[in-house]
Amino acid sequence: MALTLYHVEWCPDCHVVRRKLADLGLDYEDIIVPDSRSMRKQVYDVSGQYYVPVLKDGDLILTETADILAYLDDQHGQGMAKHTTGKFLSQTRTSPDQPGEDDDHPSCRIN
Repeated sequence: MALTLYHVEWCPDCHVVRRKLADLGLDYEDIIVPDSRSMRKQVYDVSGQYYVPVLKDGDLILTETADILAYLDDQHGQGMAKHTTGKFLSQTRTSPDQPGEDDDHPSCRIN
């Protein structure tokens, strides 16, 4: 399965995820999205929200940095456990985010 990472270049959380992917030697499709959340239609179409980073692995969509890192460790880390248990916080979202008036400026989740 191919991994796809949606991110912006300057986001600290995105950097952490990119670093983890590099450390694990994983190939992934690198999709750099617009800085402004309201312009991130591609991210919204995939995840139902506008924040980055977002990792897609097949049908699995992860939107929380901690979930992404845990998933990568679990699936591709040294032990390669391949047994993700339970749901990630990323998967508990019940309704899509709606852009707000503060979404016209550059932002990642830590803003």
